Amino acid sequence: MEAYKNKILEFYRKHKRMPVYREIMVLIGFKSKNAVYKLVAKLVEEGIVEKDKSGKLIPKNLFGEVSVLGLVKAGFPSPGEEQILDTMSLDDFLIEKKEATYLLEVDGDSMIDAHIAHGDLVIAERTNTAKDGEIVIAEVDGEWTMKYYREKSRKSMAGKGGAWLEAANKNYKPIYPTEELKIAAVVRGVIRKYK
Repeated sequence: MEAYKNKILEFYRKHKRMPVYREIMVLIGFKSKNAVYKLVAKLVEEGIVEKDKSGKLIPKNLFGEVSVLGLVKAGFPSPGEEQILDTMSLDDFLIEKKEATYLLEVDGDSMIDAHIAHGDLVIAERTNTAKDGEIVIAEVDGEWTMKYYREKSRKSMAGKGGAWLEAANKNYKPIYPTEELKIAAVVRGVIRKYK
């Protein structure tokens, strides 16, 4: 069972999506879809995957449980003692609504002052509304971008009211939609891997 799980999770990491049943059949080497259904049922039972409303597989607890050892000072050094306080699932910590959540790789530096750098992954939660000041994934005049959502009056800046987008980098100008601004998601977290 562990080998099957690892093959499916490796597929997910490589393709950035879960395999469909036909792909699982080939991946594992099963001869029938019935064997795939039984395997998926066991994976769901073990809490490794779950199904969304349309029946597609979505990952659950990809990272498993990780030990929480305590606090680390980010100020002056202090004596420390390693002690396991608890465990936590990074999936549960980072993702609140799994069925509405996806990852996007960041391309560019317009959000660098919000500590979102080129190559980072952002955790985005699908929604068509946002609050002033939230970081959003939005379509503005047919182009996609990630910026701060602003809805406070901009009369003093552009002579018009309405929502607009703001970068977190002084080298980028605010984006005022001429036709349409659609919110697709709100950014809920950032993942950065140090090499």
